[in-house]
Parts: sequence; C-alpha cells; structure tokens
Amino acid sequence: MKYLLIAALIIISPVFASMDRAYNYFEQSRSSLKYYPLLARELVREGLYFAAVPYMKEFLLQSRRIYGKEINKILETIISEVGTRQFEVLPTRILEKSNTPSIRYILAKKYFRAKKYTSALNLLKEKIPRSNSIAPFALMLKGSVESIEKKYSEAIVSFKTCIDYADSWIGEFDRDWRKRQLAMTRDYCIIGISRTEYAMGNFDEAKSHYLDLSKESYIWPEILFEEAWTSYHLQNYNRTLGKLVTYKAPILSHLFNPEVEVLNALTYVSLCLYEDAQEVVDRFYKDYSNDVTVVEKFLADHGKNHKFYYLVAKERQKGKISGNPLLNNLLNAIIRDPAYAELYQTFLKGSEELKKIKSMSDSSFKNAMGKNLFSTLTLQRDLIGAYVRQNLNQYTYQINKTFEHMSYIKLEILGRKKRELTAPMMEMSRDRGSVKYLTRTAKQYFWTFNGEFWADELGDYVFALKSECK
Repeated sequence: MKYLLIAALIIISPVFASMDRAYNYFEQSRSSLKYYPLLARELVREGLYFAAVPYMKEFLLQSRRIYGKEINKILETIISEVGTRQFEVLPTRILEKSNTPSIRYILAKKYFRAKKYTSALNLLKEKIPRSNSIAPFALMLKGSVESIEKKYSEAIVSFKTCIDYADSWIGEFDRDWRKRQLAMTRDYCIIGISRTEYAMGNFDEAKSHYLDLSKESYIWPEILFEEAWTSYHLQNYNRTLGKLVTYKAPILSHLFNPEVEVLNALTYVSLCLYEDAQEVVDRFYKDYSNDVTVVEKFLADHGKNHKFYYLVAKERQKGKISGNPLLNNLLNAIIRDPAYAELYQTFLKGSEELKKIKSMSDSSFKNAMGKNLFSTLTLQRDLIGAYVRQNLNQYTYQINKTFEHMSYIKLEILGRKKRELTAPMMEMSRDRGSVKYLTRTAKQYFWTFNGEFWADELGDYVFALKSECK
C-alpha cells in the first residue's frame, strides 16, 4: 500500500517550478523515504540526472519491492542518461527488487559476467518492448548468451532483431553519443551473426557476414583478427596474412592484440615457411619479454588505486608520453577504445551538472546536491580507473599466454624441420608469390600493394605465397 501511495503522489503532484518542488521534497525526505523518487523526478526535470542517482539507489536499497509505473519511469530515465554502470555496482539482491527493462538488463549483464547463463536468459526472455531504447542492448546480450549456450538459431534471430531495433532507434536521437552507442550495438549484432556461424563451423557463412560490416564502423578494426581466423580455418592462408598485415597500417597503430602474432606465425607454419614463422616468434620475444615485466610491476605497485589509473589515462589522453614504451602503447589502446570513450564522456556529462548546483543559493539543499553529485562522479571516475586497470591486466595476461603459444610454435617448427630432413628430397620453387595462389569471392577484389596503406584498401589485402609443404 505504501508504494502505491508513492506512485499516487508522483502522479498528482501540483505543477510548481521543478527546483522549488525539489527543495520541498528534499525537506520532506528527511523524515520519509517515500519522497526520494519525487525528489529524483524533479532533479531529472532540471537535468540533474547524476545528482538524482544516490536517491534512487537508496530507495532501491531500503525498499522491499519497487512498484508503480511512474517510479519505474524515473529509474529508466536516469539509467538512460547516466548509463548502466552506475547501477551495476549494486548487489544482485537489490536489483532484483525492480522489474524495469533497464534493471532487468543490468541484472542479466551481472549474471552473464558470473557465467550464470540460464539466469541471464530467464531475465531476457521476458521481451523488452521495441519502444524502450534499452531493447537493442538487451537483444545483443540475449544473442550472445544463446550463442554460448549453443542455441544458435535463437541467437541469430536475436541478433537480427537487435539490428532492426538499433537501426530504428538511431534516427530517434539527436545527440551524437546516443547514435554512436546504438550504431556500435547494431554492428556488434552484425558480428554476432558471424561469430555464431563461426561457432557452428559454417566458416563460409561467417566470412560472408563479416564482409557486411562497414569499414566506417567503430568496431571494424577489431574484427579483422576474427576474419583472419575464419580464412585460416578455410585454409586460405594468404588471405589470413593479408587481414593481419592491415594492423601495420599507421591509422591502426593504436590497436593492441598480441594474438595477432600467434596467428601470423601459425599461418606461416601452415605454409611451411618456417623461417618466416621463426622471425615472427623471435620478434615477439624481443619486443615484449622485458617490457611486460615492467607493466606487471606497475600494476603491482598501484594495486586497486582506481583514481591513480584514471589520472594516468587522462594524462595519456592529453598526449603525454613517459616511461615504458609498452605501457604507453597499452594506455593508448585503452583510451582509444569505444567503451573507455563512453565512460569518459559520461563523466564529463555529469560534471556539467556542477554549474547548475553552483548557481543555487547557499542552503542545506545545495550542499546535499553537491555531495550527491560528488558521490556519483567519484564512482564514475573509479569506474574509469577500474576499466583501465582491468584492461592493463588483461593485456599482460594475453602477452604471457602468447609467450606460451610461441613456445609451442617454436617446438612445432623444430619438429617439422627435423621431419623434412629425414624425408625424401623434392625440388621446390623458391618463388615468393604469384596471383595464381589467390582465391576470392564476389565481395572481394584484387588490389596491387604499392608500399602504402590506403583507407579504401584496408582489410582487403591478400598475400600470394606458395606453400612450401612437401
């Protein structure tokens, strides 16, 4: 009954100036939690989304269950503006109190990260209406879970619906950051279809869908590696090498993926070009064996000081380079990542609310709003720092795993060379390449590489090496 009363209060509240009403509800909220959503609503009307966050979080924490369309609408509006991560830090048992689409999506993400895929799917099966802007994101997550659970046909349906929903929502927003979010979600769903086909072993289908992604996409550079693996499984090794060489283009120099070199070496081994493979292995050890220990020490020295990592990334954004080359390269990769950009832009957006709060007359209300905003922005700053630290840890893990893979490749090269020495001698041509070794589809074209990387050619390169396998 208490929560129905809150909903009723929200609906019948008289229309005064939003800040006047916010002040009144602030005074009343000192004695009753039921005024928190009302106060949050008025702050939202004034564009103080980040200042409203602590009130809705506290309401979620203290309430037994969240009822009422109007309360849910306030939650949805705030999450839409400040992002889901501000609420992802809440415990699962708290989030379970609400059944709003955005909270369901946040809960499903938490279950997904915990590898509780059945729980995630149960939440996502309850259809989120097309009219809710969180729907494309939820469908992308649903498709990902279904693909992991080997429910491939369902996954493809979810990804296709995601593409449709995202396209329809892109035209609804004027703000660039909104359009960018939805465009990336749509593109990840396009790639979701490719990844699902790949998981099914349908490599030709996967290859075709990868080619459907526009080169103008924010995520296009990262999927070149996946395309290369698809070509590798199709034994189209020259195209694999062509995809991977694209990462040497200056425009993509900020990307970092040590596994690219593993696939490079493996591909040369598959062509029995052992000297080339050995060169890749040796270069990797030379480039990273010393520097990775410096990065690991850097991480150990600063632990979970998320403010520190935020400040380091901020300095790197300003173009300041110092210390270890590998660390600088990794930080450059992180600050150019779309997810980092979204976190940072959200922080800047929240910081703009400070001007409105400073313009208020001095009062306990102004002080409370300032503390609220400081609390929300501090969390956002720490979320950014945590993201930087998490990625640095992930990169060092990948480098160390790559060292392991390179060790196995070295052994494979030695083993194959030994077998060749004992095999009957065969006359082999030493020609390095010819177009007769190329294969292509209707979506692929021949280019002649002239020593420079051109934007319209990126991703379309293909080597013309002859296999030297006996």
